[in-house]
Amino acid sequence: MSTTPLSSLVGERRAWKAAGRTVVFTNGCFDLLHTGHVALLEQARGQGDVLVVGLNSDRSVRELKGPGRPVLSEGERAEVLAALEAVDRVVVYDEPTPIEVIRALVPDVLVKGADWALDAIVGRDVVEAAGGRVVRVDTVPGHSTTSLVERIRTS
Repeated sequence: MSTTPLSSLVGERRAWKAAGRTVVFTNGCFDLLHTGHVALLEQARGQGDVLVVGLNSDRSVRELKGPGRPVLSEGERAEVLAALEAVDRVVVYDEPTPIEVIRALVPDVLVKGADWALDAIVGRDVVEAAGGRVVRVDTVPGHSTTSLVERIRTS
């Protein structure tokens, strides 16, 4: 199975914490995986022992990105993410933001791209209040799914 239900993940989180493992969380739509995504995931994985990726559901992506998105279904996107060496678990969420996942897991490290302003990172308050940290990682210039989709549509 390429996704892990949140309820199972919460139990795993407790075990990881008891074992002294650092849990890292990042999230996104990850529609049409590209080198920018891979760089983000690898940098996120480098921040700890376990990388959990929150994946927007199809409905959530449509709400955020508009009609015609996602290009790939949540099942396909989850399978591709789960196959990456850097990724340990994938959890799908249906809300516009991963705040409920973050509240349930309380990761040690929350990672987003540097294109996100620190005060705009959802869950920052939860992670920092628990003694964790928020890390903004460099993005790969010129790589976004939106621009990739546009390039495909116009060629």
